[in-house]
Amino acid sequence: MVRASSRRDPDAVLAVRRAVRRFLDEPECARRLRQGELYVAVSGGADSLALADAAAHAGRRRNVRVRAIVVDHGLQPGSAEVAERAAETARGLGVDEARVVPVTVSGPGGQEAAARRARYAALRAQLPEPNRLVLLGHTRDDQAETVLLGLGRGSGARSLAGMRPLDPPWGRPLLELSRSVTAQACTGLGVRPWSDPHNSDRRFTRVRLREEVLPLLEDVLSGGVAAALARTAAQLREDTDALDVLAEELAERAHDGSALDVEVLEPAPPALRRRVLRGWLLAEGVPELTDAHLRAVDELIGRWRGQGGVWLPGDFEARRSRAKLMLNASRPTTRGD
Repeated sequence: MVRASSRRDPDAVLAVRRAVRRFLDEPECARRLRQGELYVAVSGGADSLALADAAAHAGRRRNVRVRAIVVDHGLQPGSAEVAERAAETARGLGVDEARVVPVTVSGPGGQEAAARRARYAALRAQLPEPNRLVLLGHTRDDQAETVLLGLGRGSGARSLAGMRPLDPPWGRPLLELSRSVTAQACTGLGVRPWSDPHNSDRRFTRVRLREEVLPLLEDVLSGGVAAALARTAAQLREDTDALDVLAEELAERAHDGSALDVEVLEPAPPALRRRVLRGWLLAEGVPELTDAHLRAVDELIGRWRGQGGVWLPGDFEARRSRAKLMLNASRPTTRGD
């Protein structure tokens, strides 16, 4: 992450700065800057260093203090030194403050998932108030990988919609830029990014997508795949948001205390019904919902034959009784009313 002497590429630097400026001009982002602070997650890689420079540049123009947060996952020998160099480089790029936050990576789901949980928890813990904004360096390539992961796992439209540009407190201003642009921007800034060995370790699914699957798709489909996947994600987000609004209106009419009115839900399209059911079940504390769970509960509305209740994670039971859908913390019954 030391200063490099390579040929400058000011166009890439300007592209990243322009993307961050436009993102921060959005009303919700501007509202979150009113306290005069902006946070940026920095790993030392090209994406985050280019982002740190652009954030610092925008901060000076807006009279906003920019604070870089470097999370040290402690997964590799020398990680503390790598984190300190990343913080030092961020300071050299103009951020007002850079701090290193060490974390312990543990828990279910594999190392990738555990590291992600620890990182996001550490970033959130650094915020003095929840209404602040943390910029993340995800690019169009990251978005394409996320969409492919969702497609391969059959996770539904929400996963295929990818990462949101603004998902408070997280902000992702670089989703329309490729990873090559951030690398060129670092050349233009004269810094040499750190290359995380985990990013080339093919034990991790995302690495194999990046190095094997996406290049093959680009070759077979004659290029433009990452951009096409990102466009698809944006279109699905718009559709999903529209369906969510309709589902909220349906839920308001269907709620009857802690139960749902089946007569209100039954005429609605299944996609809207399942959105209402998902919100209801999560609000009631049902954990780890899957598509299969939602479809089984929806059959109590759309394919009612007097069947018994549906068992759900957490020892909950969804059952239908007298045109009401109810949720009990008990074992399933053998037959509905």
